[in-house]
Amino acid sequence: MAPSLSRPWSPSLQLLLDRVASPIGTILLVSDGEALRALFFEDHEPRMHRQLQRLYGAYALTPAEGPAAPREALDAYFAGDLAALDRVPVQTGGTEFQRRVWAALRPIPPGTTTTYGRLAAELGRASASRAVGFANGANPVSIVVPCHRVVGADASLTGYGGGLERKAWLLDHERRYASGAVLI
Repeated sequence: MAPSLSRPWSPSLQLLLDRVASPIGTILLVSDGEALRALFFEDHEPRMHRQLQRLYGAYALTPAEGPAAPREALDAYFAGDLAALDRVPVQTGGTEFQRRVWAALRPIPPGTTTTYGRLAAELGRASASRAVGFANGANPVSIVVPCHRVVGADASLTGYGGGLERKAWLLDHERRYASGAVLI
């Protein structure tokens, strides 16, 4: 249905866009005021917009400080409290299969990795490692939904929407704190 000429068209989903500094670059936090809808790095903003369009269709972003929970959890995570991200509510959209993959990512313990094949097997779809890889790559809430913890069958770092350097940094950061080491 075409928008009425008597009133301005407005997208159905109103979202907040918050920018947060981190040790690996400025993070864009997109929320609906309650749940985190997307987390991308500032240098990947065009990718964020494409992903939001795919997931939600029409949307509007208003620059504003979002809910405190994601900001505080990220600060705590970068300070070494790796469990802080577990408390962040997310709303991801996506297909049923994508949501199943994304839900399977959250319980992967910080400081550890799994493979696309193992993740596919856990989901009861052992031959679907490529589909798991595509779903993993479409994860709109990186770090919080830890797609960086998935590696290739040979343990190599493979694709990460924020760049392989960031994936390596995140895994090193988690290993450092998961092992009980304290940096002074």
